[in-house]
Amino acid sequence: MDSITFNFIGIIHSPYKTLENMPIQPSAAQGIAGTIEVFPEYAQGLDDLDGFSHIYLIYHFHRSKAWRLKVIPFLDDVERGVFATRAPARPNAIGLSVVKLIKREANQLQVENIDILDGTPLLDIKPYIPEMNATGRCRTGWFSKYKKTLKEKKSDQRFIDS
Repeated sequence: MDSITFNFIGIIHSPYKTLENMPIQPSAAQGIAGTIEVFPEYAQGLDDLDGFSHIYLIYHFHRSKAWRLKVIPFLDDVERGVFATRAPARPNAIGLSVVKLIKREANQLQVENIDILDGTPLLDIKPYIPEMNATGRCRTGWFSKYKKTLKEKKSDQRFIDS
């Protein structure tokens, strides 16, 4: 198999029209509101989602430059293996964010803690269920020395097409 085709199920709307001052992870975007517009033909799939406080958004990094196996992540100045980062310059430009679900209105989801560029194509939504993700104590590799600075770090142009 050489390729996989995905159909977008919606569009992510956020206050971030450019990367300037955009947080690089949801934990650095506390309280930032956004709207998830699910295309009408997929709206029925949103039934029962409003019982969850948080959801995963799986999306396409549509403005990412060509992928690389080694990148300098936003938080670091050292080149790292792309799979040891959350950088968008990936072989499959897929992003993942956990956001707070505020409410559903028909095919629209109001969310908070959004760290995604406006107009980003949405691939999928899944409920966040802590018990299904509980891993106990985790190691965070090179990131561990940056935990305290994550909320202050903003994106830059390193992964965006000119």
